[in-house]
Amino acid sequence: MTDRIAPLQPYALGLFRIVTGLLFACHGAASLFGVLGGGHGGATVPVGAWPGWYAALIQLVCGTLVCLGAGTRSAAVVASGSMAYAYFSVHQGTALWPIQNNGESAAMFSWAFLLIVFTGPGALAVDRIMRPARRRRTAAA
Repeated sequence: MTDRIAPLQPYALGLFRIVTGLLFACHGAASLFGVLGGGHGGATVPVGAWPGWYAALIQLVCGTLVCLGAGTRSAAVVASGSMAYAYFSVHQGTALWPIQNNGESAAMFSWAFLLIVFTGPGALAVDRIMRPARRRRTAAA
């Protein structure tokens, strides 16, 4: 069975990256622009408000980059770190377990993006399309 599904691994990783990045970007767009029901309570985050506005900006930008597969590993490191910070600074003080402190999404996003850092973008990524062009330019020089 493993021999049959092994060739599909890059596509599964690519789909995982796309969905995770899209969901993350939606959180940022909701908080910044009030779309998709808005942020917490349906409102937007005031511009420059710490840490909410900066977190929403990271979510929108890094989520979009990860979804497209452009600068994937770097964007995933920033996204993972921001969600770890959110978990420990906002949620952890309330209760120990994520299910008790409403930190499930922060914990899951943090670990999902950390996985993307180590696995790479998978298939269907802008990084993969641009890499052959860079190699040709480097070889020509």
